[in-house]
Amino acid sequence: QVQLQESGPGLVQPSQTLSLTCTVSGGSITTNDYYWSWIRQPPGKGLEWMGVITYDGSTYYSPSLKSRTSISRDTSQNRFTLQLSSVTPEDTAVYYCARFLVGSGSQDCWGQGTQVTVSS
Repeated sequence: QVQLQESGPGLVQPSQTLSLTCTVSGGSITTNDYYWSWIRQPPGKGLEWMGVITYDGSTYYSPSLKSRTSISRDTSQNRFTLQLSSVTPEDTAVYYCARFLVGSGSQDCWGQGTQVTVSS
């Protein structure tokens, strides 16, 4: 059974770069049925899709976040990483990594989420 686990700092200072890693176990991030997503939920708001990295390493980002977002992967460690630059308090959220089943239109497996607070 696939499991996803987010890791990274819980507190980031404004203007700095937020960096989170999602480690995947029980399945390979290069399997061609799946993409790998980052999604966040600010307090009191709905889920916001941030971007995805595909099984062959291509990336796609939300237009509203594209200028500040980068997703990369380490296939040797079976993990993928989110970097969000120039953060502000509005980037405070619970950040989730998730697996997207190609052709289904939705994520079928989620990490537990990690709280990130942007504050000085």
